[in-house]
Amino acid sequence: MKHCLLTVSVCFFLTFSALAQSAADQPASREDIQKYLDVMHIHDMMHQVVDAMAKPMQKMLHEQYLKDKDKLPVDFEARMNRDMNDYLSSMPWDRIIDATIPVYQKHLTKGDVNSLVAFYSSPTGQKMLREMPAMMSDSMEAVMPIMRERMNVLQQKMQDEVAEMMKESQKTSGTAVKQN
Repeated sequence: MKHCLLTVSVCFFLTFSALAQSAADQPASREDIQKYLDVMHIHDMMHQVVDAMAKPMQKMLHEQYLKDKDKLPVDFEARMNRDMNDYLSSMPWDRIIDATIPVYQKHLTKGDVNSLVAFYSSPTGQKMLREMPAMMSDSMEAVMPIMRERMNVLQQKMQDEVAEMMKESQKTSGTAVKQN
């Protein structure tokens, strides 16, 4: 009898753990992802991230203005900042979030999402969420000089290539004119 009870218990345990495992490995549902996004306070976070990104972008515009102010209108900075703020504030955030849900579903299982929800519900996860916009802002500020340098290199390379292509084109069209 004890042997039979032990066998039934082991079978029950194995069946239960297999069911639990398979439930965790199932694809995340739309509701699972929405729960994850809710615990992350995704709407608030997106607005904080946009605000954090806007500051380094405004700084970059200011530096551009200082560099080229003799060629730019006096109200360049104000107009550009207004346009950038209007653009960012008019973003269809709800549509963007809705469009990302299937992406999360494609890459995360129900178990993954449950683990993420547990983490972001914890004090450490909540701290991460609170600090993330500031970390992104600080990161953007730290990498902006590198990005600006790379953009300058790319811009110069493109200008050099265009100049070279124009020279080649003029040589080719000059040769074509001589042949006619």
